[in-house]
Amino acid sequence: MTVDPKNVLLAALALFTIFYIVRFGTALRGEKQASALGDTVTPTPALLGTGFITNLIDTWGIGSFATTTAIFRQWKMVRDEWIPGTLNIGHTLPAITQAFLFTKLVPVDARTLILMIGAAVSGSYLGAGIVSRWPRRWIQVGMGLALLAAATLMLLAQLHLVPAGGDLLELTGTRLYIGVSVNFALGALMTLGIGLYGPCMILVSLLGMNPTAAFPIMMGSCAFLMPIASARFIRARRYDPRAALSLLLGGVPAVLIAVYIITNLSMTYVRIGVIVVVVYTAFGLLRTAMVERSKALEATA
Repeated sequence: MTVDPKNVLLAALALFTIFYIVRFGTALRGEKQASALGDTVTPTPALLGTGFITNLIDTWGIGSFATTTAIFRQWKMVRDEWIPGTLNIGHTLPAITQAFLFTKLVPVDARTLILMIGAAVSGSYLGAGIVSRWPRRWIQVGMGLALLAAATLMLLAQLHLVPAGGDLLELTGTRLYIGVSVNFALGALMTLGIGLYGPCMILVSLLGMNPTAAFPIMMGSCAFLMPIASARFIRARRYDPRAALSLLLGGVPAVLIAVYIITNLSMTYVRIGVIVVVVYTAFGLLRTAMVERSKALEATA
């Protein structure tokens, strides 16, 4: 009997899911026991709503990292240095849900899918180990530049200034090497908060693949790399437990709604709005980093 490689991939993803749930659940119990002065774990309506909205549009390929960062920054929900960890931990289970659904729904070559996912996971492991040790100002500058890059990619896609893609459902030869190498870099950058969806969509289009092939590749990449990145952020305690849990609980139902209920929604205006908000947030982060640096220099003087 021939074994479908995609079923093997999904079985492995199930193991990653169990690892993530156990790791995050253990961390939450520890946070709850340690928070003798007040509850730091119970979700709030605002944070749950953030998880729902960002994962709803995430399932349509817009991405959740940039939009979540914008909301966190606008309403000061999460400290800047905790945002990358909170994003990776909180959006993990919604991303896993997307991966299970789209791997079955969208046909794509199993070897291409597995190699692209493996590259992103390796990149995220390297990236999380570095970002989780960065000081606050470095993270502010890094996220600001990452968000500007994400907004640029979104705008190029919206203006149809990048290739629309071809008909390929698999990569071979040089194209496969390029795809794997770039997805490794995208996995590393994702831990900084840039998000992988937009860049991955453009990557597969540039390589001549059918744009729909991006969905199982990018969602599978995130589903495998985020539990690994999350474990490193949890170990470093560089995340907000209440916000991360809220993103998870609000996000999973949003994914199911986006996939099975909402099918005919024009995303043009939504994408434009996201671009505006992301650019605003990026400049806000960079400005805050500059102000805090000036204050630190004055205090030293």
